[in-house]
Amino acid sequence: MKKIVVFFVLFACVFTSDAQLSFTNGSNTLEIGGLATTYYNYRFYKPGQTDFKKNRFKLRDAQLKLEGRKGTDVEYELQIDFANLFGNIDPENPPLMDAFVMYKGLGLFDIKAGFQKLPYSRTSLNPFVYSPYFQRAEFARGEIFSRRDIGVTLSQSFWGEKINVYAGIYNGIGEQSLTGNNSIDGNLEYIGRVDVSWPVKSKYRNTDINISPIPMYSLGLNARYTEKGLTTGSDYSLLTVDGTKTTYGVDFYAQYRGFSILAEAHQMRVTPNDSLRFFGISDKKYFLTGGVHVEVGKYIKPLKSILSARYENYNLNNLYDGTNERMAYAYAYMIDGWNSTLKIQYSQQLTEEQNATFPEAVTENLNYTGQLRLGWQYRFN
Repeated sequence: MKKIVVFFVLFACVFTSDAQLSFTNGSNTLEIGGLATTYYNYRFYKPGQTDFKKNRFKLRDAQLKLEGRKGTDVEYELQIDFANLFGNIDPENPPLMDAFVMYKGLGLFDIKAGFQKLPYSRTSLNPFVYSPYFQRAEFARGEIFSRRDIGVTLSQSFWGEKINVYAGIYNGIGEQSLTGNNSIDGNLEYIGRVDVSWPVKSKYRNTDINISPIPMYSLGLNARYTEKGLTTGSDYSLLTVDGTKTTYGVDFYAQYRGFSILAEAHQMRVTPNDSLRFFGISDKKYFLTGGVHVEVGKYIKPLKSILSARYENYNLNNLYDGTNERMAYAYAYMIDGWNSTLKIQYSQQLTEEQNATFPEAVTENLNYTGQLRLGWQYRFN
């Protein structure tokens, strides 16, 4: 624990500045921004464990973002995370985070094409720089359904942007689209989302640092469908199912005077083409996976601090008894708003799903009971 104390003291001594790089040439504008996040991770391992490699410093983000506009009709974005250029692709932080062009001149709808964040789940859509946590809730982290993919999104806003509608078509293999071809059948994934806010439009955020003087609400409905076929020998998982996958979700957000609450519920129906291979049980044709998470927060302006707690409950395979339950707590000290923020997060596993003979359908049994992270987030934009 001495290492944790030393780490926190080092980060508390950091001084910060705000910077913005912007270039304009006629109707063309280019803005350059970035984000760096580092934390120390300490796990409270179960008795008998001998592998403590996860007690470490980790560079979570080393992002460079280029945002551009040409007139009022064309926008584009390129965002790279250098912290994840090597090793396996992290679905929450892939090495290429965004590479798209958006055209707004059609009038009927805006069109976005390229590698982009998918319009599903408010938790996933919230820019992570505005979170007091170091990690999203399990269901929106990108290990159950993909968060980014290559494709086309059509969107339109109504009623002063209080109603937003999204519809898109994508490869359907998520971040793996960056590494190769589509599935063997070439089928795609279809995603739709509608969110309604009242009494004013609502940005994708999960804290109320502006101290809203009136109650603000937002409700989102989400759906996605795909039918994929995989080549022989491919890994079977919730992300890459050989068969059909239909997912529904609802999210709700409210904020008032520094208080905020974000709640989501999702359910996925998976029907594999080969249930014997997928389950090891021949008489089961499909299974359900789903769950909820609720996050509450309070911004204390005189202390420049955010306190937050999050509860998660998932049943990742309804063929077996039990659920995965966890709690997470976060504290963020805003040295310079979100541009420079110290964060502390503690997560605790309450229960784990048991007796699953199909490991890809459930999370692996954890060898620790809790996890503490201390770190610093710095952004220039």
